[in-house]
Amino acid sequence: MSTTLLSITPALRTALLRNRFDTDTLLELLGPEVHAALGRSEPVPVRRASREHGEIGVLIRLFLLADDCAREDVAAALAPLTVDDAIEAGLLENSAGSAVRAAVDLRPIDVGAGDHWVISDLDGGIRPKQSTTADHVLGVGHASLSLLQATPTSRVGTVLDVGTGCGIQALHAKTYADSVTATDINQRAIDLTAATMALNGLDVELHQGSWFEPIEGRTFDQVVANPPFVVGEARVHHTYRDSGLDLDGASELMISRSVDYLNPGGTAALLASWVHVEGEDWRSRIASWLPAHGVDAWVVQRDVADPALYVGTWLKDGGQDPRDPATEERANAWLDHLEESHVEGVGFGFVFLRRTDSPTDLMAEDLLHGFSDPLGPEALAYFDRVAWLREHDVLQERFVVDPNTALERVYLPGEEGWQQVVTRIHRGNGPHWQHEIDDLGAALLAGLRADGLVVEELVELLAAANGEDPEVLSAGVVTLLVSLVRHGLVLPVT
Repeated sequence: MSTTLLSITPALRTALLRNRFDTDTLLELLGPEVHAALGRSEPVPVRRASREHGEIGVLIRLFLLADDCAREDVAAALAPLTVDDAIEAGLLENSAGSAVRAAVDLRPIDVGAGDHWVISDLDGGIRPKQSTTADHVLGVGHASLSLLQATPTSRVGTVLDVGTGCGIQALHAKTYADSVTATDINQRAIDLTAATMALNGLDVELHQGSWFEPIEGRTFDQVVANPPFVVGEARVHHTYRDSGLDLDGASELMISRSVDYLNPGGTAALLASWVHVEGEDWRSRIASWLPAHGVDAWVVQRDVADPALYVGTWLKDGGQDPRDPATEERANAWLDHLEESHVEGVGFGFVFLRRTDSPTDLMAEDLLHGFSDPLGPEALAYFDRVAWLREHDVLQERFVVDPNTALERVYLPGEEGWQQVVTRIHRGNGPHWQHEIDDLGAALLAGLRADGLVVEELVELLAAANGEDPEVLSAGVVTLLVSLVRHGLVLPVT
């Protein structure tokens, strides 16, 4: 299939460019309300609006709604690509009467540096009776987009995309890397990614194989991966989500091994899941996957799902009807396995790694609240702050409070009027971190100046003014400042 599909990409690209089949044009033609309906997979408003727009309207119905379309209309919209060639290549298929319809999903996407097109398999949300096969190549979903938005995009030489799927992460990597290598165990994923890259006029090195096997012995400046991280039995129902490893074995493999394929100072950005086991701290579980030396790790937990919700969500994702007895049987087997493994919940989030020549440092924390800034630049800044802390004595340094940091005091009514119940500082940008502090902490932060006293001198003044033991106060101040520096609320004067 790959050769045939590849052979039509020049003519297909010509047709897409001629019709301006891109994200900006779609928004312009459909308008914000109808475009939002498209994002919600509500076809009726989109179908009605598309009828007014000629050939690009045909492409909208053909590829974005997966409608049956008149053969002559499709022929005009896809010229110079012929309908017969498109059918032979696997882009289209015959439908009822003289109609044709899409055999794959083809849509424009802006990955941050202009429009590209992505080819993947159709899913049940687009064509309800579409079956999901074992080698199904998932399109650009919420997980893929979240990783794309969280990936650092500073210019690098080489990027490895493990488990490329439809190729969206590799496509994104081409905007900031000199060369991109992608792997996938699924040959169909490799084929469709090759077609996607050819359609966009891009060169990506592709290898079929399991995990890191195709690139063994090589290292890269950056590794990205949206692996098959679904937590369950050691079986593969769908290659895009099932690893064949038990429980969170896929995440363990990626987190434990990615650093081996990084150049010194290189980074990895991964999506991962981990189980919350009864009587076990999830942070300790992830810590056990890391080597004792050579990596800085920042793990951000974005969500925790109870087993019933988790299993139900992924069964629906696979297009299975929860009312079907076969689906019920599989759900029970899945839940039984989680229960036997004492799984109380499943965490999901981002894992950022940097290869170092120092003892391993891990920060694993919840980030369950909403925020708008991408995490990629924050991850790189976090690693730089960790490296600075490793090399400096906090007590002998000067710091400043970041301009985006605000002090907040909360008062509640009491018997003698308003009573202060909490003092906190919070960051107004990035992940919007918050830290509760006491009045001495607030006084310390108020005294930080770029041209002022070093921390040790400030602590001595605070201790004398408040009757505190300087050594005890110093220990608390170091702990506070290290935490605030890690989260970027306080910054060292360099």
